[in-house]
Amino acid sequence: MDRMTTVSTQGAPSWWRTRMGIALIGLALVAAFYVLREHWGHAFGAPPYLLLLACPLMHLFMHHEHGDGGGGAHTGPDRGAGAR
Repeated sequence: MDRMTTVSTQGAPSWWRTRMGIALIGLALVAAFYVLREHWGHAFGAPPYLLLLACPLMHLFMHHEHGDGGGGAHTGPDRGAGAR
């Protein structure tokens, strides 16, 4: 009778918990520290402008769901309040 061994991946750590993943996270943290240290003044001066830029872009891209305005149960002159 042959013994079959099954390999379970349930106990295997994710890639981020391997040596390579931890090294990559550490390298990314060190790089972020040095970049922010050198560019602190203008790195945190941009978010207000980015927020103002995001408003018209969101307005532009979020209105595509409105369609052409035709069809549906909400068309007609009796759409207002008090319509029966």
